[in-house]
Amino acid sequence: MACFFRRSVALQLSKVCGLSEDLLVPLISASPASKKQSFADLQVFVKDLVQNEASVPNGDLGKTAQTLANQLKPDAVVEDVIVTDRGVLRFRLNKHLLAQKLLESISAFPDGFGVKSDLLSSLPRRRTLVEFSSPNIAKKFHAGHLRSTIIGNFIANLKQALGNEVIRVNYLGDWGMQFGLLGAGFERFGSREKLQSQPLQHLFDVYVQVNREAQSDESISSAAAEFFRRLERSEEEAMKIWRHFRDITIHEYQLIYKRLGVDFDHYSGESFHSNQTQNVLEELRRKGFLKTTLKGTAAVDLSESGDLSNFATLVRSDGTSLYLTRCVNTPSRIFINIPRSLTDKSQSVHFQRLFSILSLLGHQWAQRCHHVPFGLVQGMSTRRGELVFLEDLLNEAQNRMMQNMVRSQTSKDLEDPEQTAERVAVSALIVQDFKGPLISDYKFDWDKVLQAQGDTGVFLQYTHARLCSLLRCQVCELSPCTDFSSLVDNWSVSLFQHLLRYDEVLLQSVRELQPRYMVRFLLILSHLAASAHRELPVKGSPAAVAQARLHLFHSVRCVLASGMRILGITPVDKM
Repeated sequence: MACFFRRSVALQLSKVCGLSEDLLVPLISASPASKKQSFADLQVFVKDLVQNEASVPNGDLGKTAQTLANQLKPDAVVEDVIVTDRGVLRFRLNKHLLAQKLLESISAFPDGFGVKSDLLSSLPRRRTLVEFSSPNIAKKFHAGHLRSTIIGNFIANLKQALGNEVIRVNYLGDWGMQFGLLGAGFERFGSREKLQSQPLQHLFDVYVQVNREAQSDESISSAAAEFFRRLERSEEEAMKIWRHFRDITIHEYQLIYKRLGVDFDHYSGESFHSNQTQNVLEELRRKGFLKTTLKGTAAVDLSESGDLSNFATLVRSDGTSLYLTRCVNTPSRIFINIPRSLTDKSQSVHFQRLFSILSLLGHQWAQRCHHVPFGLVQGMSTRRGELVFLEDLLNEAQNRMMQNMVRSQTSKDLEDPEQTAERVAVSALIVQDFKGPLISDYKFDWDKVLQAQGDTGVFLQYTHARLCSLLRCQVCELSPCTDFSSLVDNWSVSLFQHLLRYDEVLLQSVRELQPRYMVRFLLILSHLAASAHRELPVKGSPAAVAQARLHLFHSVRCVLASGMRILGITPVDKM
């Protein structure tokens, strides 16, 4: 219950600073935890307390801090106030009260600790549409789509955990000239038998073949353009072929999403809005935003001078629509969009244009749209060195993890070792991806990803499973506890100090839509828990001490599991 302690400190500060408690609470942060020594628990920078910072030279911040500290008195919550020479006030809390409040709060809300903090109370709670993954149908799920899928899932999980009504949408690439090419290719090279036995693989093979043939046969390009025109005119036979491709793809994709622990409320797509294209184009033309270029295309002029120096093409010269055209038709209320291909961050211009056009159409909600760009993954390949599809990547990760478990003899007591191996492997992939800024590229390394020690998803799962084992194996069951007086050692205190940071991590994560803050918090929590587990035995300790320690480890497990689920990781109880 970090908010209780921040509020108590804010109450004291308000009396000497003349600032309201509500203004002070967000300025008070948890001090970094240390398992080696006991630091103060909360801190505030004096420069944040001074209303007119320019009136206080940097050299006097220490003096100002000391003056404020002299006016603050120890009470039942704050035992001591420490002043640093850099103008920071640090507050040492009553450790008995710290243990009691935190453990009681986690016990009362094991899956919702921290989400009702004062720090998060000002966040808007609204219906939020999160569109992510968004592969192209009739193609195998490429490994490059992993980032889009897990990042979008994290954002949806985080928003939902903080009280938003979240709608998860998979906006499929299910329309456009590529389907003209595939349709024309299937008419020439397709096999109904192979489509039945190996649906996506066969469609992929057809697509590769027709692309290759089109380079030397102009008639294929003409046939592709004609097939797409038939789709746009909703001709029955062309639509029947297209629907069959779409149904096959969604079924195959759902199998992959299940393995990743991802689900969607809606499978939408460009095709759903293609019939609204002409209405939108007419509205843009009526408002004077749509102009015809010298090449015969129709484009929206986004330039300030009106000279088409910055424009977005919406209609080809043959009258067919583009991907951007169909995106404009999407009637989103709130649109948090995750790009859909390996050139993800290069799509920033596309979304800037999209949001600009939506604003021109008068959609005020366009101002609340967000595009979350991310970088590329380098070196994601199998042992053969080949670039892989996502299904192959998951199989590779599961097999490697299973081999690691067999070598360490940890799989012998598992009911379903294959499922455990897959969940641990997926967590390893997620943590590897989330450790840095999303915009950054990173190099994929199988050996580092699946390490059991260090800052990996495997280590998070190992810590969670080990805590579950500890709680399972104790003769004395977890029971209501009111005596936490034994939890004043450095290992316990370091865990409490770190748990105080959880609401700050949630706030920073949702403000920046970046998972690395949660990853870092959980990794530190796991390292601190490992030290505490070694130094604070439950078995053989006096009954009161054993109960207090069980509550401590139970609380750490609850917070660890909650954070892992927000990241999109399914915690395992054994491994």
